[in-house]
Amino acid sequence: MPSETQRWETLNALKNLPKGKITFDPHWSERGEHILAGCKETLSLSSHTGVILERIDSVSLQKSSFLDSSVDSEETPASVSSTGSISDLNNKITAFSSTLCFKNEQKQAGSEEVKDGSPDVSEVSSPVSPPGISLLSPKAMETAGRIIWFENEQREKAKAALRQRQEMQEKQVAAVANAESEQLKRFEELMELKQRQEFQSMRDMMDRETKESMGRQEKLKEEQRHRIRILNLRLREAEQQRLREAELEKQRQTEGRERLRNLNSVQEEILQLNRLLEPSTQSDSDLPASGLDSYSTRGNQLCSQVSEVVRKTAEGEFPSSEDMLIAERALQEMRALMQQMQEEVAKAQEKKKEQEQEEESRKQKELQARQAAQKKAEQAAKEKAQKKGLQNSAEDGTIRWYKELQDSAARCAQSFEQLNSPKDAQTKKLKLELQKAATIPVSQISTNSGSQLREIFDRIDKLLSGRAVVSGGKSVSTSQHPQSLAFVSFKLAEKFVKQGEEEVASHHEAAFPIAMVASGIWELHPQVGDLILAHLHKKCPYAVPHYPPMKDGTPVEEYQRILGYRVDDSGAEGQDSFLKRMSGMIRLYAALIQLKWPYSSKQGSAPHGLNHGWRWFAQMLNMEPLADITATLLFDFLEVCGNALIKQYQLQFWKLIVLLKEEYFPRIEAVTSSGQMGSVIRLKQFLETSLNNRQISPPKGQLSSSFWRS
Repeated sequence: MPSETQRWETLNALKNLPKGKITFDPHWSERGEHILAGCKETLSLSSHTGVILERIDSVSLQKSSFLDSSVDSEETPASVSSTGSISDLNNKITAFSSTLCFKNEQKQAGSEEVKDGSPDVSEVSSPVSPPGISLLSPKAMETAGRIIWFENEQREKAKAALRQRQEMQEKQVAAVANAESEQLKRFEELMELKQRQEFQSMRDMMDRETKESMGRQEKLKEEQRHRIRILNLRLREAEQQRLREAELEKQRQTEGRERLRNLNSVQEEILQLNRLLEPSTQSDSDLPASGLDSYSTRGNQLCSQVSEVVRKTAEGEFPSSEDMLIAERALQEMRALMQQMQEEVAKAQEKKKEQEQEEESRKQKELQARQAAQKKAEQAAKEKAQKKGLQNSAEDGTIRWYKELQDSAARCAQSFEQLNSPKDAQTKKLKLELQKAATIPVSQISTNSGSQLREIFDRIDKLLSGRAVVSGGKSVSTSQHPQSLAFVSFKLAEKFVKQGEEEVASHHEAAFPIAMVASGIWELHPQVGDLILAHLHKKCPYAVPHYPPMKDGTPVEEYQRILGYRVDDSGAEGQDSFLKRMSGMIRLYAALIQLKWPYSSKQGSAPHGLNHGWRWFAQMLNMEPLADITATLLFDFLEVCGNALIKQYQLQFWKLIVLLKEEYFPRIEAVTSSGQMGSVIRLKQFLETSLNNRQISPPKGQLSSSFWRS
């Protein structure tokens, strides 16, 4: 039929179009592809099909539609009416295309649900294209239905295959896990067995080694016992030999010591006889000098012989029998010489006896004359001193200065009363730590090296500046308590003076390093310097200088304390101890007035300079001397500070030295008893040496420039 033929022509034309070609690959499921992967677009008519459809007349189209409806009435739900037109056909085609599109959307949704349930399955759904003109053909509908059925069937098969693969994989995983667990158990059992075997073998080896070592030890013990027996035998033999040699040595030593004693007695006797033979011992005899010289020369020769023998004994040897024979012959000859000389001296003494009596009477007259002249000189000196009328106490300005310093020290002590008498344990602990931090560095001052002295100075300066220092392994600072600075300053000044009282009194050279540190601290912290003077004046009032008078009603012990004596239950200390302490403090003061800290940034002289030394020395010469103490202090002061005062004041100071020697020294001698002349003699020798040499030697222990580089 023409319409039938045209329909198939139309289908063939559609088939030959590029978009109408459908390919089928039987291996799509193995690759995990969609069955319609090659045909992802909806079949639609080309724009050229309009020309073909226009050629179809309405009659043939109605007939064809009727035949189709009669043949496929069971398969197609709707048929084309005989009175239909092209527009009706197009409407049906559009409806069919819409139906196919709806089915494609359902398939796509179903594929997405499968993907959500099983992520391993890869399905490709046909993309939805805009609705186009589809052919309403029973064959096409049948083909589409079969494709959908086949697709659903393949999807079910894929799901079943996937579930099967998953189950198989889970079984394989479980089997592998079980196998690995069994293998691990076997491995652990094998390792445990291996460790047991190794432990057993090691224990067996250790047992064997223990047995072998015990056997070796037994052999060594046996050898040691054998050696000990041999050594014991040798020791017994050696001890017997030593005893025999010791007995012989003892006997030899006894004989040697006996000979040595005899030799010493011979030497002593020869030396005594030789001293008697010397011309100086026989100066009062009438023997000629040539005779005495001959005796003395021979005696010296005999002494030389004996001395040669004695020199051997000094090298660790005992004198031999031959040596003793030589010494005894020399002694006999010395005795003979002595006897000859005594005989000659006895003859000469008889002649000289009368002359001696006359000489003795002449000496007695001269002695009486000298004693009378000395008494007149002493009386004249006393009268001269009384005419000059020296002071018995210091000047009023000096006394005021002394009292101001004592009042300032008392106020300072009162300002830290709370810290000095703590009530709680914490404050008491702080007080002890501050006291150690202040006093221990002063105790460590020495002449070892300049770097050590500078380190001590820096520690004291840090403490007084409020910075923390380490003392006894603990950090301590004056900022920990409001009264700490006053307490530390007071204790530090007290310790400086105590070092002069004890350390300088025993070792005079220690005055210079102690005074150097004190001078540097005085310059940076003036309140410490005033406290040093206050403590010094209180313990040694002669450093003012001031001789405190005894007031009415004052006990003797209290007055002794005022004078500087140490007084306890047993009474006051001895005069030697008192003078030693006063000497140490005056030496410290004499060193302090001439020293300046070398690393000071301030210009000028020392904070308590040499002008104070001139004042002290001049006031001492204006005061009546005291027995013992005045001579001691003047000697110590001039020995330490005299050289510096000479350099500073030159001729003016020499005038004071001459005044001391010519006018003041007789006053000292006048008040000094015969048992107290030691200090007077030292001062006299010092003055005579200084005036004869026209200089005062630098003091011992003065710090040199090389000391500060050490």
